Amino acid sequence: MATNLELDDRLIRQAVKLGKHRTKKAAVTQALTDYVSHLKQDGILDMFGKVDFDPAYDYKRQRARA
Repeated sequence: MATNLELDDRLIRQAVKLGKHRTKKAAVTQALTDYVSHLKQDGILDMFGKVDFDPAYDYKRQRARA
């Protein structure tokens, strides 16, 4: 998908250099991948304390069935 964006050239050059990317596209793709991953991790952290814990659950027994 072609997308035209007006990006800060200084930031793009830094991203390409620091990330050792060959192209601007590679740097932007990596940045978006990292951003999405970070947002997903934040979603997991939001679940902290909301998932019920069963102290009687035996994960070893569950593993033996597979």
